[in-house]
Amino acid sequence: MSATPAREITLRFLAAPTDATTIGGDVRGGRLLSWIDKAAYACAATWSGGYSVTAYFGNITFTRGIEPGDIVEVTATIIHTGTSSMHIHCSVRSASPHTGLFTVASECLVIFVAMGEDRRPRPVPQWVPITEADRAAQEYATTRIPVRRSIEDAMAGVTYSDAGTAPRSQTRFLAAPTDVNWGGNAHGGRVMEWMDESAYLNAARWCGRRCVTAYVGGIRFYAPIHIGDVVELDARLIHTGKQTMHISVHVRAGNPHDGEMRDCAHSLMIVAAVDDNGDATAVRRWVPVSAEDIALDAHARELMAIRTTLPRRPDMIGV
Repeated sequence: MSATPAREITLRFLAAPTDATTIGGDVRGGRLLSWIDKAAYACAATWSGGYSVTAYFGNITFTRGIEPGDIVEVTATIIHTGTSSMHIHCSVRSASPHTGLFTVASECLVIFVAMGEDRRPRPVPQWVPITEADRAAQEYATTRIPVRRSIEDAMAGVTYSDAGTAPRSQTRFLAAPTDVNWGGNAHGGRVMEWMDESAYLNAARWCGRRCVTAYVGGIRFYAPIHIGDVVELDARLIHTGKQTMHISVHVRAGNPHDGEMRDCAHSLMIVAAVDDNGDATAVRRWVPVSAEDIALDAHARELMAIRTTLPRRPDMIGV
């Protein structure tokens, strides 16, 4: 009789100066997303016994910065399984090596799907909750499903075209061999780093000062990005708050030989402007002009309203 696979894994390492946004700054949000993706992949691959792909990242909040030189712990835990999917709670904690006192810097729910050799979803072992904490964690994952579908429907129902007048930042480059994952494609964490950098560029241009990623909404992955593909990122401001900028980022990729591009990923990121002390500061208001601008601004407000219905995260201690 085979042993039950481990449902939790923790990665531990030191944050490096190359992980920071700027010299002397904190670790950038995109790098945290990459760390989470790696831990979640290790957890999913261990549980499923094979290759798995990132399907969804949701409701990612960055509560505080991580400094280069800090000890970082990223813990990924299975809290629900579907037929081929694994819902994984991820927590990022860090501590100064001088004190060893760990505090949470970010948390989120990640969904991975197990893939067979034919690149189609395959069944995974079913996780059965045992303790009250297990059952609360599973309920948290399952009650998020209809809310996530509402968010996905809202994101799919809006139009992005050249009719919009909002500030946009576009970047283009080739996916490199250093971006590859174990399946031969650009790994999800790297794609999310690109999205974070694209959102930062758009936000920094609008507010004219330093800014940090404060929140990442649903990140959906639609198609893989192959090494050597041309990658295009299109970041667009769709709403401003008192201190925040809501930025939609689309990722497309394609073979450089034929010029045909495909949609690969989409997310909504909230970036906050900060002063020299790292405290949130006011940003100038963006005023929608065209009909598309007005619709996208309303879309951002709709997503905020939907997210208020997300279930409260239970205490994951002991999960």
